Amino acid sequence: MNWRGVWAIYKFEMHRFKRTLWTGLAVPVITTSLYFIVFGAAIGGQMNEIGGVPYGAFIVPGLMLLSVFTEAIFNASFGIHMPRFTGTIYEILSAPLSAFETVLGYVGAAATKAMIVALVILATAHLFVPLSIMHPGLMLLYLMLVALSFCMFGFIIGVWAKGFEQLQVIPLLIVTPLTFLGGAFYSIDMLPEPWRSITLFNPVVYLINGFRWTFFGTADVAFGTALGATCAFALACLVGIWWIFRTGYRLKA
Repeated sequence: MNWRGVWAIYKFEMHRFKRTLWTGLAVPVITTSLYFIVFGAAIGGQMNEIGGVPYGAFIVPGLMLLSVFTEAIFNASFGIHMPRFTGTIYEILSAPLSAFETVLGYVGAAATKAMIVALVILATAHLFVPLSIMHPGLMLLYLMLVALSFCMFGFIIGVWAKGFEQLQVIPLLIVTPLTFLGGAFYSIDMLPEPWRSITLFNPVVYLINGFRWTFFGTADVAFGTALGATCAFALACLVGIWWIFRTGYRLKA
């Protein structure tokens, strides 16, 4: 295992995050505050508790994962797409690094950034609502699993995209709508049939509800089912990345 090579990639990617540290942290703080003003105060004041959880606290896991999805995909896709754009991808491919070590460096850095932003949002949420986490250790592990999964997904997007414009296509047109439709700010049990049954085909539903369960011990989907769906998504991304390095798909394009 070439840990020095992995660390070099990781450190380079984290240095890029460090250059825009305050901007990167200020944006989620401001965004979270606005969400709590609009959803927590204005809308939440008109709603009863959801599953015994105050509405302001109920939306915290959804807010965190919404940012994780965005940050993880952006950082991972941009991290691998930039070497392809500048031509330095050949240096990476010729370095004494295996495919696993290369992915570990890029995905590890992107996941670290996404988790930092998520924890900043959690800290900001504590300023607005009383919030207790029923399973804090499991919450961190689940957050890491989701961050790594979407970073691998972002890595695939970064290889697939032919230009910087395409990096935003899937996050904006697919991931963000699925997140809002996946129960980030409401319980899917509030939906009438057949819309509730249709919503269960949305994979984001399982990620959000599994994460919400670690906070409150209750969710719209059983935790085992949610964890299984999350692991299946991570496995699918791993297979996709293996195929990319196995075939060389667009790595040198």
